[in-house]
Amino acid sequence: MLFRRASRASRASVVVTGLVVLAVLGSGGCDSGSDEKAADGPAVIAPGEPGEANRTLSPEEAADRRTENDSPNSADVSYVRMMIEHHAQALEMTGLVRERAESKGVERIAERIAAGQKPEIEAMKGWLKSYGKPLKAERHDHAAMPGMATEAQLKKLRAAEGSAFDHLFLTLMTTHHQGAITMATEVKGQGNNIRVEEMADEVIAQQTSEITRMRNML
Repeated sequence: MLFRRASRASRASVVVTGLVVLAVLGSGGCDSGSDEKAADGPAVIAPGEPGEANRTLSPEEAADRRTENDSPNSADVSYVRMMIEHHAQALEMTGLVRERAESKGVERIAERIAAGQKPEIEAMKGWLKSYGKPLKAERHDHAAMPGMATEAQLKKLRAAEGSAFDHLFLTLMTTHHQGAITMATEVKGQGNNIRVEEMADEVIAQQTSEITRMRNML
């Protein structure tokens, strides 16, 4: 009887996930109803190649399949490098707020932006280091980053005070955020690394929310 049960568990291993097989062996053998119930657990359907049937993957297999080709490509690396610089300019702009802003709302949104982007910069620097990539490329085109304020605009912002500063800050930062969202959206279509995609999603979600707040303040 034990032999027959073990044989059935062996046959089941061909069509069920590894977790189900472990459950069968650990319990000394289960009836077919138990096997079907286990097979109905969390699983992922992987499309087959043309002419081939789909496959059902266990969560572990799906995770392995997702990460097996996760190496960053040039789009990932370029995005992270540029976004570090993009965020750095945002921090430069928010650093002017406390002494020049009139609106408490502007002060609060600046604090929110700084609090979000400082740790993001560190995370992106850490990502580059983990893959052995330098922080900056040998050649860099500042104009390739959408939304960046020009030096003339920054000079004007540094000289402004009160309500004039508030309006200019909100205008420049809204454009700055829109540029970051454009960059994040592009890398989601061109990049290959999962972590970069996650960071891009965070940028899109956070900065979209902040754009709405800033527009309401203009």
